[in-house]
Amino acid sequence: MNVSSLLPARRAPASPPPEAAPASSPAPKQRDAFFDNAKYLAIVLVAMGHAWEPLRGGSRAASALYMTVYTFHMPAFILISGYFSRNFDLRPDRLKRLITGIAVPYVLFEVAYTFFKRWADDDPSYPISLLDPWYLTWFLIALFVWRLTTPLWRIVRWPVALALGVAALAACSPNIGDDLDLQRVLQFLPFFVVGLQMRPEHFRMIRRRAVRRLSVPVVAAALVFAYWAVPRMNPEWFYRRDSAQELGAPWWVGTVMTFALFGCSMVLTVCFLAWVPRRRMWFTVLGAGTLYGYLLHGFLAKGSRFWDWYDHPWLHRPLGEIVVTAVAVAVVTALCTPPVQRMFRFAMEPRMEWAFRPTGRSGGGPSEQGGSAPAVPVGAQAAGRSHGPE
Repeated sequence: MNVSSLLPARRAPASPPPEAAPASSPAPKQRDAFFDNAKYLAIVLVAMGHAWEPLRGGSRAASALYMTVYTFHMPAFILISGYFSRNFDLRPDRLKRLITGIAVPYVLFEVAYTFFKRWADDDPSYPISLLDPWYLTWFLIALFVWRLTTPLWRIVRWPVALALGVAALAACSPNIGDDLDLQRVLQFLPFFVVGLQMRPEHFRMIRRRAVRRLSVPVVAAALVFAYWAVPRMNPEWFYRRDSAQELGAPWWVGTVMTFALFGCSMVLTVCFLAWVPRRRMWFTVLGAGTLYGYLLHGFLAKGSRFWDWYDHPWLHRPLGEIVVTAVAVAVVTALCTPPVQRMFRFAMEPRMEWAFRPTGRSGGGPSEQGGSAPAVPVGAQAAGRSHGPE
Protein backbone atom coordinates (compact mmCIF):
# COMPACT_ATOMS: atom_id res chain seq x y z
CA MET A 1 0.00 0.00 0.00
CA ASN A 2 1.35 3.38 -0.93
CA VAL A 3 1.71 5.40 2.28
CA SER A 4 1.68 8.68 0.36
CA SER A 5 -1.90 8.01 -0.64
CA LEU A 6 -2.93 8.33 3.02
CA LEU A 7 -1.50 11.84 3.32
CA PRO A 8 -3.62 14.87 2.49
CA ALA A 9 -3.12 15.99 -1.04
CA ARG A 10 -1.00 19.11 -1.41
CA ARG A 11 -2.82 22.00 -2.92
CA ALA A 12 -1.30 24.00 -5.67
CA PRO A 13 -0.55 27.51 -4.47
CA ALA A 14 -3.40 29.80 -5.31
CA SER A 15 -2.60 32.75 -7.50
CA PRO A 16 -2.66 35.96 -5.52
CA PRO A 17 -5.75 38.10 -5.84
CA PRO A 18 -5.38 41.10 -8.12
CA GLU A 19 -4.93 43.49 -5.22
CA ALA A 20 -2.08 41.37 -3.85
CA ALA A 21 -0.06 41.65 -7.04
CA PRO A 22 3.24 43.44 -6.66
CA ALA A 23 2.65 47.14 -6.72
CA SER A 24 4.25 49.14 -9.47
CA SER A 25 6.89 51.65 -8.57
CA PRO A 26 5.36 54.75 -6.97
CA ALA A 27 4.70 57.71 -9.20
CA PRO A 28 7.09 60.60 -8.76
CA LYS A 29 5.99 63.09 -6.15
CA GLN A 30 4.12 66.04 -7.58
CA ARG A 31 5.60 69.49 -7.18
CA ASP A 32 3.70 71.78 -4.85
CA ALA A 33 2.08 74.51 -6.95
CA PHE A 34 2.19 76.96 -4.04
CA PHE A 35 5.98 77.02 -3.87
CA ASP A 36 6.42 77.18 -7.64
CA ASN A 37 4.00 80.11 -7.72
CA ALA A 38 5.85 81.80 -4.87
CA LYS A 39 9.22 81.41 -6.57
CA TYR A 40 7.96 82.77 -9.87
CA LEU A 41 6.27 85.78 -8.26
CA ALA A 42 9.38 86.47 -6.18
CA ILE A 43 11.64 86.42 -9.23
CA VAL A 44 9.24 88.80 -10.98
CA LEU A 45 9.59 91.20 -8.05
CA VAL A 46 13.38 90.88 -8.31
CA ALA A 47 13.30 91.85 -11.99
CA MET A 48 10.93 94.73 -11.28
CA GLY A 49 13.21 96.02 -8.54
CA HIS A 50 16.20 96.00 -10.87
CA ALA A 51 14.16 97.80 -13.53
CA TRP A 52 13.05 100.48 -11.05
CA GLU A 53 16.53 101.22 -9.75
CA PRO A 54 17.45 103.83 -12.41
CA LEU A 55 14.04 105.48 -12.01
CA ARG A 56 14.40 106.33 -8.33
CA GLY A 57 16.16 109.65 -8.83
CA GLY A 58 13.17 111.43 -10.34
CA SER A 59 10.26 109.62 -8.72
CA ARG A 60 9.56 109.39 -5.02
CA ALA A 61 6.76 106.91 -5.71
CA ALA A 62 9.11 104.61 -7.63
CA SER A 63 11.60 104.87 -4.79
CA ALA A 64 8.91 103.91 -2.26
CA LEU A 65 7.89 100.87 -4.31
CA TYR A 66 11.54 99.94 -4.73
CA MET A 67 12.20 100.20 -1.00
CA THR A 68 9.11 98.14 -0.14
CA VAL A 69 9.93 95.37 -2.59
CA TYR A 70 13.56 95.23 -1.48
CA THR A 71 12.41 94.75 2.09
CA PHE A 72 11.04 91.27 1.39
CA HIS A 73 11.71 89.87 -2.09
CA MET A 74 15.11 88.38 -1.27
CA PRO A 75 14.13 87.31 2.26
CA ALA A 76 11.13 85.47 0.79
CA PHE A 77 13.31 83.71 -1.78
CA ILE A 78 15.91 82.82 0.83
CA LEU A 79 13.30 81.53 3.27
CA ILE A 80 11.88 79.19 0.61
CA SER A 81 15.39 78.03 -0.24
CA GLY A 82 15.98 77.26 3.43
CA TYR A 83 12.70 75.34 3.64
CA PHE A 84 13.74 73.04 0.79
CA SER A 85 17.21 72.63 2.29
CA ARG A 86 16.04 71.45 5.69
CA ASN A 87 16.98 67.81 5.02
CA PHE A 88 20.34 68.57 3.45
CA ASP A 89 23.24 66.60 4.85
CA LEU A 90 26.72 65.64 3.70
CA ARG A 91 25.59 62.51 1.88
CA PRO A 92 27.64 62.07 -1.32
CA ASP A 93 24.73 62.37 -3.75
CA ARG A 94 23.55 65.59 -2.11
CA LEU A 95 27.05 67.05 -2.15
CA LYS A 96 27.18 66.21 -5.83
CA ARG A 97 23.95 68.14 -6.43
CA LEU A 98 25.33 71.02 -4.41
CA ILE A 99 28.37 71.18 -6.67
CA THR A 100 26.62 70.69 -10.01
CA GLY A 101 23.58 72.82 -9.18
CA ILE A 102 25.21 75.72 -7.36
CA ALA A 103 29.02 75.75 -7.41
CA VAL A 104 29.43 75.05 -11.12
CA PRO A 105 26.80 77.62 -12.23
CA TYR A 106 28.49 80.12 -9.92
CA VAL A 107 31.84 79.64 -11.66
CA LEU A 108 30.34 79.70 -15.15
CA PHE A 109 28.23 82.80 -14.61
CA GLU A 110 30.88 84.68 -12.69
CA VAL A 111 33.17 84.22 -15.70
CA ALA A 112 30.35 85.02 -18.16
CA TYR A 113 29.38 88.21 -16.28
CA THR A 114 33.02 89.31 -16.19
CA PHE A 115 33.44 88.97 -19.94
CA PHE A 116 30.09 90.69 -20.47
CA LYS A 117 31.21 93.65 -18.37
CA ARG A 118 34.51 93.84 -20.23
CA TRP A 119 32.65 94.02 -23.53
CA ALA A 120 29.49 95.99 -22.72
CA ASP A 121 31.10 98.47 -20.31
CA ASP A 122 34.27 98.85 -22.39
CA ASP A 123 36.37 97.74 -19.44
CA PRO A 124 38.84 95.15 -20.84
CA SER A 125 40.92 95.10 -17.66
CA TYR A 126 38.08 94.04 -15.34
CA PRO A 127 39.48 90.95 -13.56
CA ILE A 128 37.96 87.51 -13.17
CA SER A 129 37.74 86.76 -9.45
CA LEU A 130 35.81 83.85 -8.02
CA LEU A 131 36.35 85.35 -4.55
CA ASP A 132 34.54 88.59 -5.41
CA PRO A 133 31.04 87.80 -6.77
CA TRP A 134 29.80 90.35 -9.27
CA TYR A 135 26.18 91.43 -9.35
CA LEU A 136 23.73 88.49 -9.09
CA THR A 137 26.19 85.68 -8.49
CA TRP A 138 26.45 86.52 -4.78
CA PHE A 139 23.27 84.52 -4.19
CA LEU A 140 24.82 81.30 -5.48
CA ILE A 141 27.88 81.50 -3.27
CA ALA A 142 25.68 82.44 -0.32
CA LEU A 143 23.40 79.46 -0.92
CA PHE A 144 26.42 77.19 -1.19
CA VAL A 145 27.68 78.34 2.21
CA TRP A 146 24.24 78.24 3.84
CA ARG A 147 23.57 74.70 2.65
CA LEU A 148 26.90 73.45 3.96
CA THR A 149 26.03 74.84 7.39
CA THR A 150 22.58 73.21 7.48
CA PRO A 151 23.63 70.32 9.78
CA LEU A 152 24.82 72.88 12.33
CA TRP A 153 21.46 74.66 12.49
CA ARG A 154 19.72 71.36 13.11
CA ILE A 155 21.66 70.63 16.31
CA VAL A 156 21.91 74.02 18.03
CA ARG A 157 19.26 74.89 20.62
CA TRP A 158 18.20 78.34 19.37
CA PRO A 159 19.12 78.47 15.66
CA VAL A 160 17.22 81.63 14.67
CA ALA A 161 18.52 83.61 17.65
CA LEU A 162 22.07 82.46 16.91
CA ALA A 163 21.74 83.39 13.23
CA LEU A 164 20.43 86.83 14.16
CA GLY A 165 23.37 87.31 16.49
CA VAL A 166 25.77 86.42 13.68
CA ALA A 167 24.01 88.86 11.33
CA ALA A 168 24.09 91.65 13.93
CA LEU A 169 27.81 91.15 14.52
CA ALA A 170 28.46 91.22 10.78
CA ALA A 171 26.52 94.47 10.42
CA CYS A 172 28.93 96.23 12.79
CA SER A 173 32.16 94.56 11.55
CA PRO A 174 33.68 96.53 8.67
CA ASN A 175 36.79 94.33 8.54
CA ILE A 176 34.95 91.32 7.13
CA GLY A 177 35.87 92.45 3.64
CA ASP A 178 34.36 91.63 0.25
CA ASP A 179 35.62 88.07 -0.24
CA LEU A 180 32.69 85.78 -1.17
CA ASP A 181 30.40 88.70 -0.34
CA LEU A 182 30.45 87.53 3.27
CA GLN A 183 28.49 90.52 4.53
CA ARG A 184 25.50 89.38 2.51
CA VAL A 185 26.08 85.73 3.38
CA LEU A 186 25.97 86.55 7.10
CA GLN A 187 23.36 89.31 7.12
CA PHE A 188 20.83 87.32 5.08
CA LEU A 189 21.56 84.12 7.02
CA PRO A 190 18.63 84.43 9.48
CA PHE A 191 16.06 84.09 6.69
CA PHE A 192 17.64 80.85 5.51
CA VAL A 193 17.65 79.51 9.07
CA VAL A 194 13.99 80.49 9.53
CA GLY A 195 13.21 78.48 6.39
CA LEU A 196 15.06 75.50 7.85
CA GLN A 197 12.79 75.62 10.92
CA MET A 198 9.52 75.89 9.03
CA ARG A 199 7.12 73.01 8.46
CA PRO A 200 4.16 72.57 6.08
CA GLU A 201 1.72 73.54 8.83
CA HIS A 202 3.40 76.93 9.14
CA PHE A 203 2.69 77.69 5.50
CA ARG A 204 -0.90 76.54 5.97
CA MET A 205 -1.25 79.05 8.79
CA ILE A 206 0.17 81.81 6.61
CA ARG A 207 -2.36 81.08 3.88
CA ARG A 208 -5.42 81.43 6.13
CA ARG A 209 -8.04 83.94 5.05
CA ALA A 210 -7.58 86.05 8.18
CA VAL A 211 -3.87 86.50 7.37
CA ARG A 212 -4.66 87.50 3.80
CA ARG A 213 -7.12 90.12 4.97
CA LEU A 214 -4.76 91.52 7.56
CA SER A 215 -1.92 91.70 5.05
CA VAL A 216 -3.72 94.35 2.96
CA PRO A 217 -3.57 97.18 5.54
CA VAL A 218 -0.10 96.05 6.60
CA VAL A 219 1.28 96.39 3.07
CA ALA A 220 -0.55 99.69 2.61
CA ALA A 221 1.05 101.00 5.80
CA ALA A 222 4.45 99.77 4.61
CA LEU A 223 4.06 101.70 1.34
CA VAL A 224 3.09 104.87 3.20
CA PHE A 225 6.05 104.49 5.54
CA ALA A 226 8.39 103.84 2.61
CA TYR A 227 7.16 106.99 0.88
CA TRP A 228 7.93 108.94 4.04
CA ALA A 229 11.32 107.25 4.46
CA VAL A 230 12.59 107.76 0.91
CA PRO A 231 14.40 111.07 1.59
CA ARG A 232 15.36 110.01 5.11
CA MET A 233 16.82 106.51 4.73
CA ASN A 234 19.75 105.08 2.82
CA PRO A 235 18.44 102.21 0.62
CA GLU A 236 21.86 100.55 0.86
CA TRP A 237 20.67 99.02 4.14
CA PHE A 238 18.38 96.70 2.21
CA TYR A 239 21.26 95.23 0.18
CA ARG A 240 23.02 94.03 3.36
CA ARG A 241 26.40 94.17 1.67
CA ASP A 242 28.01 96.75 3.96
CA SER A 243 28.53 97.28 7.65
CA ALA A 244 27.05 100.23 9.52
CA GLN A 245 30.40 102.04 9.56
CA GLU A 246 30.72 101.69 5.78
CA LEU A 247 27.29 103.33 5.47
CA GLY A 248 28.38 106.25 7.62
CA ALA A 249 26.56 105.20 10.80
CA PRO A 250 27.82 104.29 14.30
CA TRP A 251 28.52 100.59 14.89
CA TRP A 252 25.49 100.10 17.16
CA VAL A 253 23.14 101.19 14.39
CA GLY A 254 24.12 98.05 12.51
CA THR A 255 22.78 95.89 15.34
CA VAL A 256 19.55 97.90 15.61
CA MET A 257 18.99 97.81 11.83
CA THR A 258 19.60 94.06 11.72
CA PHE A 259 16.73 93.37 14.09
CA ALA A 260 14.48 96.11 12.69
CA LEU A 261 14.92 94.99 9.07
CA PHE A 262 14.52 91.34 10.04
CA GLY A 263 11.17 92.11 11.66
CA CYS A 264 9.93 94.22 8.74
CA SER A 265 11.14 91.68 6.19
CA MET A 266 9.45 88.77 7.95
CA VAL A 267 6.13 90.65 8.25
CA LEU A 268 6.10 91.57 4.54
CA THR A 269 7.26 88.08 3.56
CA VAL A 270 4.25 86.63 5.40
CA CYS A 271 1.99 89.14 3.62
CA PHE A 272 3.48 88.13 0.27
CA LEU A 273 3.13 84.39 0.90
CA ALA A 274 -0.42 84.84 2.16
CA TRP A 275 -1.49 86.00 -1.30
CA VAL A 276 0.43 83.42 -3.36
CA PRO A 277 -2.12 81.18 -5.14
CA ARG A 278 -2.28 77.57 -3.90
CA ARG A 279 -3.67 76.08 -7.12
CA ARG A 280 -1.96 75.59 -10.45
CA MET A 281 -1.81 78.76 -12.51
CA TRP A 282 -0.56 79.51 -15.99
CA PHE A 283 2.80 80.54 -14.49
CA THR A 284 3.19 77.59 -12.10
CA VAL A 285 5.42 75.70 -14.52
CA LEU A 286 7.77 78.68 -14.56
CA GLY A 287 8.57 78.21 -10.89
CA ALA A 288 10.95 75.42 -11.85
CA GLY A 289 13.04 77.84 -13.90
CA THR A 290 13.49 80.79 -11.59
CA LEU A 291 17.27 80.45 -11.37
CA TYR A 292 17.38 80.70 -15.14
CA GLY A 293 15.36 83.90 -15.08
CA TYR A 294 17.41 85.25 -12.19
CA LEU A 295 20.84 84.78 -13.69
CA LEU A 296 19.99 85.48 -17.32
CA HIS A 297 18.03 88.68 -16.77
CA GLY A 298 21.13 90.16 -15.11
CA PHE A 299 22.73 90.61 -18.52
CA LEU A 300 19.87 92.83 -19.67
CA ALA A 301 19.59 94.61 -16.32
CA LYS A 302 23.26 95.61 -16.42
CA GLY A 303 23.27 96.12 -20.18
CA SER A 304 20.47 98.67 -19.88
CA ARG A 305 22.83 100.77 -17.74
CA PHE A 306 25.92 100.19 -19.86
CA TRP A 307 24.03 101.15 -23.05
CA ASP A 308 22.19 104.13 -21.50
CA TRP A 309 18.68 102.85 -22.21
CA TYR A 310 17.34 104.93 -19.33
CA ASP A 311 18.57 108.20 -20.82
CA HIS A 312 15.26 108.68 -22.66
CA PRO A 313 13.25 111.26 -20.65
CA TRP A 314 9.87 109.64 -21.33
CA LEU A 315 10.95 106.54 -19.38
CA HIS A 316 10.98 108.66 -16.23
CA ARG A 317 7.35 109.68 -16.63
CA PRO A 318 4.48 107.63 -15.18
CA LEU A 319 3.66 105.93 -18.50
CA GLY A 320 7.33 105.18 -19.12
CA GLU A 321 7.70 103.66 -15.66
CA ILE A 322 4.71 101.40 -16.33
CA VAL A 323 6.25 100.32 -19.65
CA VAL A 324 9.59 99.59 -17.97
CA THR A 325 7.81 97.47 -15.35
CA ALA A 326 5.84 95.53 -17.98
CA VAL A 327 8.97 94.86 -20.03
CA ALA A 328 10.83 93.59 -16.96
CA VAL A 329 7.99 91.20 -16.12
CA ALA A 330 7.78 89.95 -19.72
CA VAL A 331 11.53 89.40 -20.01
CA VAL A 332 11.99 87.48 -16.77
CA THR A 333 8.88 85.42 -17.53
CA ALA A 334 10.27 84.42 -20.92
CA LEU A 335 13.62 83.51 -19.35
CA CYS A 336 11.91 81.06 -16.94
CA THR A 337 10.16 79.09 -19.70
CA PRO A 338 11.00 75.42 -20.48
CA PRO A 339 12.64 76.19 -23.87
CA VAL A 340 15.11 78.52 -22.17
CA GLN A 341 15.72 75.92 -19.47
CA ARG A 342 16.54 73.31 -22.10
CA MET A 343 18.87 75.71 -23.88
CA PHE A 344 20.90 76.63 -20.81
CA ARG A 345 20.65 73.42 -18.79
CA PHE A 346 24.25 72.60 -19.67
CA ALA A 347 25.31 75.55 -17.51
CA MET A 348 22.62 75.51 -14.81
CA GLU A 349 22.30 71.78 -14.20
CA PRO A 350 25.29 69.94 -15.68
CA ARG A 351 25.28 66.22 -14.91
CA MET A 352 29.09 65.87 -14.84
CA GLU A 353 28.99 62.12 -14.22
CA TRP A 354 32.59 62.00 -15.41
CA ALA A 355 33.72 64.06 -12.42
CA PHE A 356 32.34 61.85 -9.64
CA ARG A 357 32.72 58.34 -8.38
CA PRO A 358 29.55 56.20 -8.44
CA THR A 359 27.46 56.53 -5.27
CA GLY A 360 24.92 54.20 -3.77
CA ARG A 361 22.12 56.74 -3.94
CA SER A 362 20.94 59.05 -6.64
CA GLY A 363 19.01 62.25 -6.47
CA GLY A 364 19.12 64.98 -3.94
CA GLY A 365 16.46 63.74 -1.58
CA PRO A 366 13.89 66.03 -0.05
CA SER A 367 16.28 68.89 0.37
CA GLU A 368 14.42 70.66 -2.37
CA GLN A 369 11.09 70.49 -4.04
CA GLY A 370 10.97 67.54 -6.36
CA GLY A 371 11.34 67.94 -10.02
CA SER A 372 14.12 68.34 -12.34
CA ALA A 373 15.34 71.77 -12.17
CA PRO A 374 15.15 75.14 -11.12
CA ALA A 375 18.34 74.50 -10.37
CA VAL A 376 18.28 76.66 -7.62
CA PRO A 377 15.54 75.53 -6.33
CA VAL A 378 16.48 78.79 -8.55
CA GLY A 379 14.26 74.33 -11.73
CA ALA A 380 14.61 71.07 -12.99
CA GLN A 381 17.39 69.15 -11.49
CA ALA A 382 17.33 72.00 -9.10
CA ALA A 383 13.74 72.06 -8.68
CA GLY A 384 14.73 72.84 -5.54
CA ARG A 385 17.64 74.60 -6.71
CA SER A 386 15.40 77.28 -7.85
CA HIS A 387 16.65 79.70 -5.53
CA GLY A 388 17.25 82.99 -6.62
CA PRO A 389 17.98 86.72 -6.79
CA GLU A 390 19.34 90.01 -5.64
